[in-house]
Amino acid sequence: MIDLHTHSVYSDGTNTPAELVQISEERGLSAIALTDHDTVGGIVPLFEAGAGSSVETVPGIELSAECAKGTMHVLGYFIDYTNAALLEKIDTVREGRKERNHEILKRLNKLGYRLMWSDVEKHAGADVIGRPHFAAALVKRGLVKSRKSAFELLLAKGRPAYVERYRYTGRECIELIRNAGGIPVLAHPATIYLHDDQLRGLIMGLAECGLGGLEVYYAEHQPANIQKFKGWAEELGLICTGGTDYHGANTPDLKLGTGFGQLRVPDEALEQLKAAAGK
Repeated sequence: MIDLHTHSVYSDGTNTPAELVQISEERGLSAIALTDHDTVGGIVPLFEAGAGSSVETVPGIELSAECAKGTMHVLGYFIDYTNAALLEKIDTVREGRKERNHEILKRLNKLGYRLMWSDVEKHAGADVIGRPHFAAALVKRGLVKSRKSAFELLLAKGRPAYVERYRYTGRECIELIRNAGGIPVLAHPATIYLHDDQLRGLIMGLAECGLGGLEVYYAEHQPANIQKFKGWAEELGLICTGGTDYHGANTPDLKLGTGFGQLRVPDEALEQLKAAAGK
């Protein structure tokens, strides 16, 4: 059993990389990929934890791409996490996050939800601060009932405290990952809100730009979606990958490796990624 989509305290997860390895061991996983948002800060700690473990550790990242309808993320596997161009580009994204975060705080205060920046920082991990940390701070202060309601009322796209931030295009994300020696994979395609013909056309265009895989197996994908995306991937010559999108306590019903209970990512997904990356 493998899980190729996880997050740590270095972005918006609640577990350290070492804890992710430990949980993976306990749950019988043979491999895990760390794909934190816009940061590679957790990769060295992941490798250190994996060195004395039965769990294979895979370096990764998750980049947010421009998307008119829904959300588009591009995963990068087996990246050179010391690549200077990659580090420079993700620093640009993180600066955009900082500007966005301060604007979110201003909007929340203007709306009557009194938070200080220190309230948000208390819920952040070692690196990237994002909307889940605002949600946690709002719950802690008793301003909303749950993290889910924080997003539904305030922080989700289209809600009053939502603020756009700088993102690269899908093509730029693919180029960035390729130039860092990695294999780019389109994450959870069902979160891109397009009709099937438009979505397939988008994926085809990304494949022509160097996309290497499609996240077919995902915790929130229904069986019909899995079959559809698997068919598209095979037609376009893309690797069928998968993972839970594990965030620890932020998604308490979702378990590492199995998602909500039904997820199984084929071991060959990792072998195919290795082959494509020359590992």
